[in-house]
Amino acid sequence: MGYVTAASVPQPRAARAAGAAGASGGRRSLAAALFLGAVGAAVVLLSSGQIWADGTVAVGGGTVSLEVTGGDVTGVPTALAVVGLAALVAVFAVRRAGRLLVSLLLALSGAGAAAAAYLGASDSAALDEKAAGTTGDAAARIEALGHTPWPYVTVAGALLILLAGLLALRYGGAWPSMSGRYEREGSPRTARKRGPATDPDRPEELWKALDRGEDPTRDA
Repeated sequence: MGYVTAASVPQPRAARAAGAAGASGGRRSLAAALFLGAVGAAVVLLSSGQIWADGTVAVGGGTVSLEVTGGDVTGVPTALAVVGLAALVAVFAVRRAGRLLVSLLLALSGAGAAAAAYLGASDSAALDEKAAGTTGDAAARIEALGHTPWPYVTVAGALLILLAGLLALRYGGAWPSMSGRYEREGSPRTARKRGPATDPDRPEELWKALDRGEDPTRDA
């Protein structure tokens, strides 16, 4: 004969507490991903427009100062930041496998932008090209090359996008979906099936209507 122990009996309060904790964790991860993704993309877009490198080139008997922005060095971080923003929004428009793919795209956008900015931090090709255009000599090279911290700021912003993507990959399955909300709020509700007309003069019919959840006086 089997025995029913307290451990084997479902504990409603414990289940509710676990569900509440899971929902709270989902909300925190959602808020964190939105914040990190938005801030990261903003940082990348802002820092890519700043001066990344400068130097001088000999022209005649003197020198000319030249400088290039992040966009001159590489347009990859800016493009991937825009892709990351689009993926961040799209995470809430898709579900299941689609959400997984979009979350992966978000993470890859951050990783790609970080790699491109890091490689561009020591690049001199853009300045050499500008030097050649300034002097009219294709063999001209930049001198006194210097770099600013902005490429590394771009790397930091891109890593925030990557972190948002990792959060979406880990917790995105529990996040709400815009499509699901639209279906709940936007689609017409199906009319509740009504039982046969109730005869108010028959008490048993009144009780049956109440059992069905209907108002027996509605049609009276």
